[in-house]
Amino acid sequence: MTNETFRKLEDYMLECMKDSAHDKEHIYRVLYSALDIASKDENVDYDVLISACLLHDIAREDQNKTPSLCHAEVGAEKAYEFLTENGFDESFAEKVKHCISSHRFRKNNPPESTEAKILFDADKIDVAGTMGIARTLVYQGAMAEPLYSVLPDGRVSDGTDDKIPSFFQEYKYKLEKIYSRFYTVRGKEIAEERRKTAESFYNDMLNEVTSTYDNGISLLKDIIK
Repeated sequence: MTNETFRKLEDYMLECMKDSAHDKEHIYRVLYSALDIASKDENVDYDVLISACLLHDIAREDQNKTPSLCHAEVGAEKAYEFLTENGFDESFAEKVKHCISSHRFRKNNPPESTEAKILFDADKIDVAGTMGIARTLVYQGAMAEPLYSVLPDGRVSDGTDDKIPSFFQEYKYKLEKIYSRFYTVRGKEIAEERRKTAESFYNDMLNEVTSTYDNGISLLKDIIK
């Protein structure tokens, strides 16, 4: 890939990134993690991989404005259109499109190509560890979602089986499970290096909130007659 081509892709990406949890620095981290993973594999098309990494979240704003949309699907179409309109051949654009359309954790559309699997893993690495915790909190704050939910009996829910979005719900639904979803050996290695800090943060926060509620409810009962 030439420097000119990289800058063209990068400039388009920069025009699209509006979400603080999915900003340009997220894109660069995914790209750099993908290159780390790819360095352990001899059969990688770097032009496809770099293009897919740079463009994988270009439809985040579309999804934020219209939650029924899937940013992976919309982004894949936008990337294909951009590439074909800017001199890339259709077969190349199709490969990039597949990578982007299959990178989302919540969709039942698993990656098939080597480059798609690397993008998936690199994107999920940025959900692992303390970075994943921080990005989740930033995103949920922007969406005005709570840190946790309270059960009908007044106890704090740990997020298991919650239907209402919250940080605890997102941790149990996605962040806790992410470590078993990697396709590459190197991706899993990087994620596992980060796992302990994420688990510790969640458990410490849950213990703090739970003890506050349990103790406070007991004290309040003694006062309110």
